[in-house]
Amino acid sequence: MNKVVLAYSGGLDTSIIAKWLQETYNCEVVTFTADIGQGEEVEPARAKAEAMGIKEIYIEDLREEFARDFVFPMFRANAVYEGEYLLGTSIARPLIAKRLVEIAEKVGADAISHGATGKGNDQVRFELNAYAINANIKVIAPWREWDLSSRESLMKYAEEHNIEIDYQKQSKKSPYSMDANLLHISYEGDILEDPWQEAEDNMWRWTVSPEKAPDKAEYVEITYEKGDIVAINGETKTPAEVMEDLNSLAGANGVGRLDLVENRFVGMKSRGCYETPAGTVMLKAHRAIESLTLDREAAHLKDELMPKYAKLVYNGFWFAPEREMMQAAIDASQENVSGIVRVKLYKGNVSVVGRKSDNSLFSEKIATFEDDQGAYNQKDAEGFIKLNALRLRLKSLQ
Repeated sequence: MNKVVLAYSGGLDTSIIAKWLQETYNCEVVTFTADIGQGEEVEPARAKAEAMGIKEIYIEDLREEFARDFVFPMFRANAVYEGEYLLGTSIARPLIAKRLVEIAEKVGADAISHGATGKGNDQVRFELNAYAINANIKVIAPWREWDLSSRESLMKYAEEHNIEIDYQKQSKKSPYSMDANLLHISYEGDILEDPWQEAEDNMWRWTVSPEKAPDKAEYVEITYEKGDIVAINGETKTPAEVMEDLNSLAGANGVGRLDLVENRFVGMKSRGCYETPAGTVMLKAHRAIESLTLDREAAHLKDELMPKYAKLVYNGFWFAPEREMMQAAIDASQENVSGIVRVKLYKGNVSVVGRKSDNSLFSEKIATFEDDQGAYNQKDAEGFIKLNALRLRLKSLQ
C-alpha cells in the first residue's frame, strides 16, 4: 500500500486515523475534507494535516453540488425513511464517496479510507457507493481493524504519537456523536442511548425550543420550477442558498426537531435526534405543490415508490441501477410541478396555507358546492358506483 486517500475532518478521530495509516501501512496519506454545509471551518484541517507531514491535501466546497445533485433529487421523491427520518446523513455519503474515489484515481492512490465505525450505517454507505463507482477500489476501515475501542484509548494514542490536541476544546466537546451538513445535524450517544430519556434542550444547535419560539407566526413563499425550489419570498436562490435560508427561517421558529428510534441496515436499532429545519419545510411544501399539479395516479404511484427509494438511500444504494431507474420516473413526474406555496411557521409547526400554479389541475368550477352550471353531472356517479360495487354485491350474495 503506497498511497491512501482519507476522508478527513481534522478532528481527533480522523487525525489519529491519518497517523495510524502511516504507521500500519507505511504509506503516504492524502487527506480530503469536504464542506457540505456543516457550519464549521474546514480550512483548519489543512494545518492539522500539514503538521502530520501530509503533502497532498484536498479541501473542497461541495455545498452547491450536494444540494443540487443529491438533496434536491431526493426531495422530488418526498423520501422519508420509516415514516419520519429525512435522510440527512444518508444522502451526504454518496457525494463524499464519489469524491474520495475520484481523488484516489487522480493521485494514483491504492485505497481510500474513512472513519466510520463497524456498528454503523456509514461504513456501508461509503463503501457501497465507492464500489459502484470503481469496482476495484480498496477500502481501509480502521475501526474494523484496530484495537482502539474507547475515547480514552484514542487520547492515549494521540499523546504517544504527538498528535496535537486542543484540550480546552476537547473538554468543551459535546458528549454526543454528531454529523452535520446543509440538510441536518444528528445527535447520538450519551443519554440518548436510553430511549426513555428526553434529550436535553441545550443539545439542539440549529433550532430554538418551540416553547421559546416567537409568538408571531412567520409566512414564507416558496417558488417551484419542475419540482425544485428556485426562490424564497420572491428572491431567486441557488439550491444551497435555498437550504441555508430555510434552515435559518425554520430554525428560528423551532421547526425541524425529531427524536427517533430507527432500524439500522446492519441490524440493530438506534436512537438518534435530528434537526432538519429546511428539509421539514421542503417536504411539506413540495407535497403541497404536487397536490395541485400532479395527476392523481402519478402521485399515488410516487407514494408507492417512495418507501423503497428512501430505503435505498438509507442503506447506501444511491448509485444502484434501481434507484436511478426510480429517479428517472420521479423526475419525469415533475415536469409540471411548478408554482408557489405559502407556508406558516409557528412554534415548531409548518402549515401550508396557500398554493397556486399555472399548471394547476384544481378546477373550482367543478369542485364548487355552489351551482357549477353543468360542469359536472352528478347523475354520472350512480353508474360509477354500481360498476365499482359489482364485485362487492356478488360477494354479499354468497
